[in-house]
Amino acid sequence: MAVKSAHGMVFETRIPVAVIGGGACGMVAALAARDAGAEVVIFERDAVPAGSTALSSGMVPACCTRAQRARGVGDSVGLMAHDIQRKARGQADAQLVQTVCRESGPTVDWLSDVHGLGLGLVEGFLYPGHSRMRMHAPPSRSGAELIGALTAASARAGIDVVTEAQVVDLYASSAGAVHGLRIQRPDDSAETLGCETLVLACNGFGGNPDMVRRHLPDLADAPYFGHRGNQGDAVLWGQAVGAATRHLGAFQGHGSVAQPHGMLISWALMMEGGIQINREGRRFSNEHEGYSEQGRRVLAQTSAVAWNVYDARLHALGQDFPDYRAAVSAGAVHQAASAGELARVTGVPKAALTGTLTEVIELAAGRGTDRFRRDFTTKPPLQPPYYAVRVTGALFHTQGGLVVDGDARVLRDDGTPLPNLFAGGGAACGVSGPSDWGYLSGNGLLTALVLGRLAGAAAARQNERSALRGR
Repeated sequence: MAVKSAHGMVFETRIPVAVIGGGACGMVAALAARDAGAEVVIFERDAVPAGSTALSSGMVPACCTRAQRARGVGDSVGLMAHDIQRKARGQADAQLVQTVCRESGPTVDWLSDVHGLGLGLVEGFLYPGHSRMRMHAPPSRSGAELIGALTAASARAGIDVVTEAQVVDLYASSAGAVHGLRIQRPDDSAETLGCETLVLACNGFGGNPDMVRRHLPDLADAPYFGHRGNQGDAVLWGQAVGAATRHLGAFQGHGSVAQPHGMLISWALMMEGGIQINREGRRFSNEHEGYSEQGRRVLAQTSAVAWNVYDARLHALGQDFPDYRAAVSAGAVHQAASAGELARVTGVPKAALTGTLTEVIELAAGRGTDRFRRDFTTKPPLQPPYYAVRVTGALFHTQGGLVVDGDARVLRDDGTPLPNLFAGGGAACGVSGPSDWGYLSGNGLLTALVLGRLAGAAAARQNERSALRGR
C-alpha cells in the first residue's frame, strides 16, 4: 500500500466520488453522495460487502429520532453528548461529539424513511453509559441484516459497488490532493482510475498485527474479533499525504466472546443482572462500567477466560439476539439447577462460587456495598436454574484515526483540510477518547453512519462547486 505521485499520470476514467470500503460507512457515504446528485463508485476488497459491520450487533445510538418520539423517549443532543463525554472522561473532541450527536437523529431517520432500513428503537434495557434508550437497529438486531439492508438500498439507488477490487495505491499531488487510485483483483490484474474526491471508509488497523503491536501493545496477543481487511490503509495513506492522526491508542474491546466458539454474547445479560466470575469463582470487576474495558480485564484473568453467570430470566432476554441463539445451538450455553451443579459445569471451586452467589443476592437486597461499586438493587436477584457461558476478551476495532472536521474532511496538523479527502467510521478518529475505557456502546456504528453521511454529502457538494467553476 502506497501513495504515489500523480505527476504525469493520465486517467482515462475519472470517478466523481470514489469510496474505499463497502461496510456501513462506505455504503452510507455513497447513498448520501447519490442523493446529492453525484456519481459514486464503491470499491470493496471482498467478494461480498460485509466488513466489521456484519460482525457487529447492528445497533447505532441516535437522539431525537422519530422512533424515540413514538415511544415517548425524551432525549436531546446535549444529553447524548454529555453521555459520550462522561464515558470518554472529557477527552473526546468536543466539536466532533456535538456534530455526530446533532446529526445522529437525522441520519437514522433518513436511512429509515428514505432508504427503507427500518431502524427501530431497541427497548427493554439501557446499554452501559447511556442515560436514555437510544439504540436503533434492524429487526433482527444484527449487523449482518444492517449491511444487507444497506447493500439493497445502494442497489436501488443505482450505486456501483465494485467487489473483489482491493485499492492498493493512491496517486496524489505534493499538496495532498488525491487524483486517482489503483485497484488489484484476485487474479493479480490491476486497473488505474482517476477520482475527483475520495472517501476513506476502510475502517481502522485492528487486522494489522504490526500496527496493533505499535499502538496497542497490551492487545498484541489478544484475539481479534474484527474484519481481517482492517489493515490500517486509511491511516497510512492519510499520513503519507500529510493528514493528522489522533488517539491511535483508542479501541473497542469486548469482554464477552464465547470461547472457543467465537460468538458474541450480548452485554445486555450483564446490564440486566448477570455477573462475570473467573476460574477462582469470584467476581473481578464492576460489570456495568462497560464491555469495552472489560475485554482487558477478562484477558488478565487466569487462562484469559471468565464465565458469564445469569439465570432463566436473562436466558430468555438473550433469545432476542441472533448471536445468542447461535451460541445456544453451538452448545456454548450451559444450564445448572443449583450452585453446586454450576460449580461442576464451570469447573470453579464450589465454596468460592457459592460465596459469590450469596454475596450478589445480599447486594441485590440492599445489604452491603459492592467492593467494585456496582449497584445490584435495581435488578431482580439471580436465582436457579443458572446459565453460564465461558468467554474471553477480544479486540473488536480501533477508535483512533485520521482527524476530521464537521464535514468529515481530513485535516492536516495545522487544522486545514486536505483538498479532496474525506473519512469516516474506523478510518477517522472517533469520539471515544484515547483508550478502551472511553468507548460508549455504539460509538463505532455512530461514527460510521453519521460521518459516512457527512462525508458523502460534502464530497458531492465539492464536486458540484468544482463543476460550476469549470464551466
